[in-house]
Amino acid sequence: MQDEGSLRVTSYSNLKHRISQLIDENTQIRALIDGCRANDRASQKELYYMLRDYAMKICYRYQNSLEQVEEIMNEGFMKLFKNIHQFEESRHTDILASMKGWFKRILINTSIDHYRKNASSINGQMLSEDTDNIADKQETGIDILSYKEIIAAIRQLSPAYRTVFNLFVIEGLTHEEIASHLGISVGSSKSNLSKARENLRKILTKKTDHKAYVEPLR
Repeated sequence: MQDEGSLRVTSYSNLKHRISQLIDENTQIRALIDGCRANDRASQKELYYMLRDYAMKICYRYQNSLEQVEEIMNEGFMKLFKNIHQFEESRHTDILASMKGWFKRILINTSIDHYRKNASSINGQMLSEDTDNIADKQETGIDILSYKEIIAAIRQLSPAYRTVFNLFVIEGLTHEEIASHLGISVGSSKSNLSKARENLRKILTKKTDHKAYVEPLR
């Protein structure tokens, strides 16, 4: 066993390594940001590939179609490059993490804009004004599902339900904020969230029932 002194030295060494690593990362991302501000194509390309996978994951929460995901993602990158002068990297300790947070908001707003362009009915699913209260029962067996399976289940929701669910549960917006963003009533936002949860429960229950049936006993 390591004594307290050795643990303190190890912890300090790890901290020094992380600080050094963060400085190197900040230097790299700061150079890319400066290049993008100067419309340098090489810098834009490098930043694009640095953030592409992250952007895809965000956009996939709101769309099923790869074509639509790429359309929203690329539009988001155009907005990022156009407005990158507004990003104040000097205010942040971890520039890359802060850049991702800033870019995430651009992608979410772009996804919302894309949703609104397609009116209140997508693939036959209307934004409901029904305010029926659907009981929020506790899930059973969800712990056997992986994160990827749960995200995949969310993507099976209709666009109307999925958008409200993502904005409320994942992004933390209030019903008032969602209503303002989507141009719907607060009651409609609450109703769609309730129905999204109920539909998601049904999807996840089918998955857990299937896994319980096919997985052998240990």
